[in-house]
Amino acid sequence: MIRKAGIIGGGVIGGGWAARFLLNGWNVSVYDPDPEAQRKISEVLANARRSLPSLYDKPLPAEGTLTFCETIAEAVAGAAWIQESVPERLDLKHKIYAQIQEHAPGEAVLGSSTLGFKPSELQQGAIHPQQILVAHPFNPVYLLPLVELVLSAIAPAATAEQASKLLSSIGMKPLLIRKEIDAHIADRFLEAVWREGLWLIKDDIATTEEIDDAIRYGFGLRWAQMGLFETFRIAGGEAGMKHFLGQFGPCLKWPWTKLMDVPELIEKIAGQSDAQSGHMSIRELERLRDDNLVGMMRALKQSGSGAGGTINAHESSLLVPEAAELPVTVTRQVPQSWTDYNGHMNEAYYLQASSQATDCFMELIGADAAYIASGSSYFTAETHICHLAEVNAGEQISITTQVLAGRGKKMQLFHRMFGPDGGLVATCETLQLHMDLKTRATSLPSGKVAAKLNTYVKAHANMLPAEGAGRYVGQRI
Repeated sequence: MIRKAGIIGGGVIGGGWAARFLLNGWNVSVYDPDPEAQRKISEVLANARRSLPSLYDKPLPAEGTLTFCETIAEAVAGAAWIQESVPERLDLKHKIYAQIQEHAPGEAVLGSSTLGFKPSELQQGAIHPQQILVAHPFNPVYLLPLVELVLSAIAPAATAEQASKLLSSIGMKPLLIRKEIDAHIADRFLEAVWREGLWLIKDDIATTEEIDDAIRYGFGLRWAQMGLFETFRIAGGEAGMKHFLGQFGPCLKWPWTKLMDVPELIEKIAGQSDAQSGHMSIRELERLRDDNLVGMMRALKQSGSGAGGTINAHESSLLVPEAAELPVTVTRQVPQSWTDYNGHMNEAYYLQASSQATDCFMELIGADAAYIASGSSYFTAETHICHLAEVNAGEQISITTQVLAGRGKKMQLFHRMFGPDGGLVATCETLQLHMDLKTRATSLPSGKVAAKLNTYVKAHANMLPAEGAGRYVGQRI
């Protein structure tokens, strides 16, 4: 059964939530009175479609249905998760919660994207206060996995587990905050650096660009590429830094901030930010950020560190293609990092994609992770790739696998790679030898693996010969 998420507020954060749920197979209903909300969310969604699938080597679930609603009642009806992402005004949030809870299912989770308010403050005057919690994400929500979960003392014990399970199912990393605290955990660190940066500018010690240089060449996934102020510029949406400061400027007078006299400072920062980053649109900055994040997070994926471990855990839950007469062993999007100076997929990644097809086929015949852990596997002895057409970043490719031979220690496969229009873009013929991982010498496969391989040998024996199989280098196509 497809679940539904109700998104209340379709700005930078709300749009990111919508994309995260939608691309993980949820139906999403959005309510935002802004007449430009549909256009803005559509643009955020286009960036998400371009970047999120690139983190994975398996296809994400089929995309859900996106609906823009005229009322809050319509947006929250039947929703399993409701995310509020309206401006940081407590009176406005209370008004919104009253409307949400009048129509929302009693078992739904009602999360707030608030960066500063505690759940007990959000719950004041609510019909069902125990339903409201803080689920504070990080921009871009559709890529960064961290979400801070904060519950008040009146929340049922099972609520944290329910919320964590739902968020994990869409590839996020829930961080449960033990006690309510202003600004939660991560934003207290962010706010401390932000506050220090403001004082450095006010005292004419540094400009916004100089401060960002000090950060971007030092630490952090996001800060390493854009620094502090350029990151916050994107958070302001199309209107940029001035809008961000106008929206969050009042927060600078909160007791935990202790920074006053902000109007002149806002103009100063906005001017310096325009000089630093005004040559690029917000969408261009977002794409630059997204491309960099995909590259870094895919690198972390290789080691399983940090966000890479979250991606690996999520990917392991995605479905492996079922066996078929001519099985589809790869369905994926081409990451930006797979392209080269010619603007298309680099030849090395044709081999990587074909290697993934071989790995998938090995799983289909039982030579999976458990089999390898028991001490046996297949090694590649020879490969021949024919490059027939270009493939670009963001395009979908699929690979089918035909067994040319499979007897004794040898397994000969023929992979056909197809592009987004269904046309053949490459072929790969590969010879695999079964190995004993203890002796590092060739060996016979187990009876179960050999029998399963033989079923494919028989099924593929009567197919037309694989065009291009047995080619030599330089042979005319």
